Amino acid sequence: MALPFKTTAEIKIPEDPFERIIGQEKAVRFAKIAAKQKRHLLLVGPPGTGKSLIAKAMASILPKPRFQISVFPNEKRPERPVLKIETSEEIGEKEEKEFGKLVHPFEVPGDIAEELGYRCRRCFELSAPSLDFCPNCGAKKQPEALLDVFGAKSRRKKYVSFKGIVYEAYDEGRIRVLSDEEAKRIRETGVLPKKKILVPLNRPTFVRAVGASEAELLGDVEHDPYGGHPEMGIPPYLRVVPGAIHEAHEGVLFIDELSSLSKELQKSILTALQEKKFPIVGRNPGSAGAVVKVEDAPCDFLLVGALNITDLDSILPALRNRIKGDGYEVLMDVFMEDNEKNRQKIAQFVAQEIVFDGRVPHAKREAVEEIIAYAKKVAKSVDGAAGLTLRLRTLSGIVRLAGDIAVEEGSKLIEKKHVRNAIDNAKSIEEQLSEKYSNAYRAGIADYGLEEKKQSGIE
Repeated sequence: MALPFKTTAEIKIPEDPFERIIGQEKAVRFAKIAAKQKRHLLLVGPPGTGKSLIAKAMASILPKPRFQISVFPNEKRPERPVLKIETSEEIGEKEEKEFGKLVHPFEVPGDIAEELGYRCRRCFELSAPSLDFCPNCGAKKQPEALLDVFGAKSRRKKYVSFKGIVYEAYDEGRIRVLSDEEAKRIRETGVLPKKKILVPLNRPTFVRAVGASEAELLGDVEHDPYGGHPEMGIPPYLRVVPGAIHEAHEGVLFIDELSSLSKELQKSILTALQEKKFPIVGRNPGSAGAVVKVEDAPCDFLLVGALNITDLDSILPALRNRIKGDGYEVLMDVFMEDNEKNRQKIAQFVAQEIVFDGRVPHAKREAVEEIIAYAKKVAKSVDGAAGLTLRLRTLSGIVRLAGDIAVEEGSKLIEKKHVRNAIDNAKSIEEQLSEKYSNAYRAGIADYGLEEKKQSGIE
C-alpha cells in the first residue's frame, strides 16, 4: 500500500517530544515513568537509536526550576564565597534593573549570542557560555578573550559593543543589555555585581555533558593572574564556574558514552547522586582558583546515562547499582517490524529531519519509499533482522545528503534519484576501501607502492 502523502510537507510533526521518538516504545514508557517519579535511567544500545532524544523528552515534562543558585562575596574569607539558594520571590526585580536590562539569548541578534558563547556557530543551539563545546553537536565554541565591562580580562568573551549598545554575558542563561554610557559608568566607578548567578532561575531542564572533563562536569574556579588582588584582581566569587551537575539541578543530566568517564569522575557522579550536593573548587593546583571553594552547591538531578552494550563492564559497579536501585536500565531496540504503521513512522522521521535541519527541501513519496527500502536493507545487513532499522542516525545522514544533492541541482523536492545518489556516496571509509581494494591491508600496500614510485620518479 502506498504511503498516504505526496510529499513530506503534508506530514504533521508531533508537538509531544515523546511522539517524535521512533520505534522505542519500551524506552519511552520507562522514560515517562522516570521523569514523573524522579528516577534515573540507563539507556543501553548502539549510537543513533534515540537515546539523547529520550533524555530531552524527559526534561520537557519536568516542572520549571524553582530555585536560583548564586554566590556572594565573603568579606572575611574571600576564598570561601557565600552560597545562597534563592526563590523567585527572594530574587526581586530591583537588583536586576539597577544597570541595564536582562534578556534571554534568543532575544538578541544571533551573531551577538554567538560572540558571547551562548549560541553554537554550527547548529545554532543555545547553551551556557561557560561550556566550551556545544551540548547539541559537540562543536567547539571558540570563545575569544577580551576585557569585560569591569575592565577585567577573561578567557571567555564577556561583552560585545554594537551600535552604541553593550551586550554582556551576565550569567549562564541571560544577557545584560546596557547603553555605552551605562557600561562606561560601571567601568569608571568600579561597581561590581553584588552576586554571581551560577544557575539562573530561568534555565533549560536538559543539560548534556560533552567532552566529560573534570571541570565541565564538576565545576571550576577560573585563574586570576593577580591572585584576586583587591584592586587589580577579579574577586574569587566572580570566578566560580558551575559544573554540568550543578546546571542540571532540578533537571536532567544526560551523559553520552557514560563508560568513557574515568573511575574518579564516575565516583564523583555517584557522590553527587547520593548527596545531591557537590562542592565547586579550583581544578588546577597551580591556579589562583585552587584555594577557592564553594561548599554544598546543590545538584539534585535525574541522570540519564547512555552507552553501548559492550561497555557495561566499564561502569563502576557502585554507580550502576545506584542507578538500578533508584531507576531503570533499558535496552534499546535496533529494528522494528516492517509493516504499514512502522513505514509511516519512518516517513515521519524523514519529515522531522527535514524540518529540524531547515536547509534541505521536503521529499517526494517515492524518495521516502527508497529510504524505507534502505532501512530494511540496513536491518538485514547490520543486525540480520527482517524489519526496519532503528539506527536512525544512518538514515538521518542519507536524508541530509540527499537534500544537499537536491539543493545543488536546484530541485524543489528530494527525489528518488537523490536518495539513491546519497546512498551510493554515504559509504564509510571501510566500505570505500573494500570496494577499491580487496581489504585494508592491500590498500596499505598499494599506497606504499605509489609512494615508492613517486620517490623514484616513476609516474
